[in-house]
Amino acid sequence: MNNLKGFAFGILTSATFGLIPLFTLPLMAKGMQFDSILFYRFLFAALALTGIMAAKNESFHVEKRDIPVLVLLGFFYTASAMFLFWGYNFMSAGIATTLHFTYPIFVTLIMLLVFREKTSWITLMAIILAICGVARLSIGEGTDSSDLPSLTDHPSALGIFIVLLSAIGYALYITTVNKSRVQKMTGRCLTFYVFIVSTILFAIKAGTNQGIQPIPDWMSFANLILLAIVPTVISNITLVLAVRGIGGTLTAVLGAVEP
Repeated sequence: MNNLKGFAFGILTSATFGLIPLFTLPLMAKGMQFDSILFYRFLFAALALTGIMAAKNESFHVEKRDIPVLVLLGFFYTASAMFLFWGYNFMSAGIATTLHFTYPIFVTLIMLLVFREKTSWITLMAIILAICGVARLSIGEGTDSSDLPSLTDHPSALGIFIVLLSAIGYALYITTVNKSRVQKMTGRCLTFYVFIVSTILFAIKAGTNQGIQPIPDWMSFANLILLAIVPTVISNITLVLAVRGIGGTLTAVLGAVEP
């Protein structure tokens, strides 16, 4: 039963996370920079989780020895989000998505080389087929890029490198959740502190550049709220539950559902 729930949570994680471009590209078309978009994304996500946890009388308590791991998780997740959004400036969302979903390879390599976890040939074949499927779906259909500057369906080497860094960051996030003591925390509490760290990091990053931009209009505000709830709060809570149920490698393989 736990395995079935784990697979269900993994698929839900994939389905919701894959909606990021739906809410992000309209914001970029309005002139918002990714630092500001990601700051609002994680700020609103943290506020939403605060309300949910308060309504359910859930504890925000965290042990001191867990704080370094939570900060590290926040750093990995921040890096993944930053490089993925940055990659949207170099290529279409479809191609960026394809490259981001090479992260199951990195998860498998980390689990194999660092944690000596045995990987079956079935899992390896599933990863290969998943990546081929993502490439066929995403690259084949193309993306209308008329509203976004510097967007191309022929990514440069720099753009590919940037999005692969996003995949590595996400892989490190998954494996750290899977193998660290914070796995025992509730999904909402763990996710809340990751979002807090990400909010702080993007506030600092935005402050070193152009500052945090104001939200242009009500439609942009709605897109930011949806970005915070659907592919952020829901996706990350179910990710923690999926990793807890079926492990990091299988959760990563299910990421092919996202595009």
